[in-house]
Amino acid sequence: MTEQVVNIAGYPYQVTYQENSSTQDKWLLLHGFMGSRHDFDQLISALPGTVLAIDLLGFGASAPEVTRVERFTMANQIADLQAILIAYDWEKVHVFGYSMGGRLALGFAIAHPEQVASLILESATAGLPTAADRAARRQADAAKAAHIRQDFPSFVTAWEALPLFASQQQLPAHQQQQMRQQRLQQRPENVAQSLIGMGTGAQPNFWPKLAEVTVKTLLIVGEKDVKFNQLADKMLQQLPNAQKAVIADAGHNVHFEQPNLVIARLKAHVSH
Repeated sequence: MTEQVVNIAGYPYQVTYQENSSTQDKWLLLHGFMGSRHDFDQLISALPGTVLAIDLLGFGASAPEVTRVERFTMANQIADLQAILIAYDWEKVHVFGYSMGGRLALGFAIAHPEQVASLILESATAGLPTAADRAARRQADAAKAAHIRQDFPSFVTAWEALPLFASQQQLPAHQQQQMRQQRLQQRPENVAQSLIGMGTGAQPNFWPKLAEVTVKTLLIVGEKDVKFNQLADKMLQQLPNAQKAVIADAGHNVHFEQPNLVIARLKAHVSH
């Protein structure tokens, strides 16, 4: 794996670049909230073709502070992804996003369909459908941001206790500790700004746009993640060219809990 830095609009994006085989497949991997490109280390070395995994704006152990919350908006981060692909001279890519990264991947596919060879959304949503829902979420996220700024370790502990991540308690202790350390290494102000700038309440409602996403799409969910199974079923009804893959014995963070099953599903996705 090659570690690189790509400067986009004044921000130094940390990226991992890996050439695995001579196939034409190119992959862009987008992590979730409080994650980093290293979430995908097992996938990076296993996928066919060439893989690019990036630390999203404000995240990762070496991220500088991002002072303007406007920098985190969905539109700005989509523009950054576009600029990164231009920097690598990549035209058609498989865009794979997990959770927050899935929302960004979907936004990118809607904004730049000509650059997406296929779309893979893991435990993702198209947003909140009503203005009232979005306003309520923004209010809740503002409270979370205050908690982050006041006592970040306490916020991380509360985050890990969410039912969404209960299945991770079955993983080996060293894996759980590795994930906790990655979260604790984040820059708290960036985490708070990201939540305010690109939380589900701040992003556009993409549900009315799903019918326009004609590219081959794979929706990955863990069988134990009831909420996102239901969301995937709703998205499946509206996406013209989508399939759903339910991964056994996994919760919300499917690629972390069952990397080999996800790798096998991704290889199958691009092989036909």
